[in-house]
Amino acid sequence: MDQSAITVRYAKAFFSLAKEKNLIQPFKKDIEIISDVCGNSNEFVLLLESPVLKTSKKSEIIISIFKGKIDNLTLKFLQLIVKNKREVYIPAICRNYLALTRKNQNIKLSQLTTATEIDSKTIEKIKSTIEKELNAKVELTANVKPDIIGGLILRMEDKQFDASVATQLKKMRQQLQETEISQVK
Repeated sequence: MDQSAITVRYAKAFFSLAKEKNLIQPFKKDIEIISDVCGNSNEFVLLLESPVLKTSKKSEIIISIFKGKIDNLTLKFLQLIVKNKREVYIPAICRNYLALTRKNQNIKLSQLTTATEIDSKTIEKIKSTIEKELNAKVELTANVKPDIIGGLILRMEDKQFDASVATQLKKMRQQLQETEISQVK
């Protein structure tokens, strides 16, 4: 079976349970915790991918890591994934569940990249402006990338607005090169 089909199927099943039990937000927090562990612990991912460790041992370790930190239903869901030998898909299942949650709650992901750190008040103003423009809630993450020199890059899902100095300089260089070529002819 296709990996993406597996991850989507598990995420949809867990999301359906969350809706049924009216636990979308608590489960979202649980999945964020699990996703955070997957993203920040190479050892945990290696544990999930290990063909040597028995399923029962993996289940024990997962219980010891997450017991008391996440809801019992979420823990049972993880155990089911491990029992079905699908534990390598946990990170992707988490991503799909979070995407389903954002879609259900009309939340859009946005990423703001600037050359220098900007204060939280400015970030909130930008977030508020985007929310009004999209008529949706926005989860905005801010990154600092000094090589854009100045300005900003705003990425919203599959769209990007690039007002960085680096991009403007690149465009000017192209225009100058095109001007030189046309003058030579």
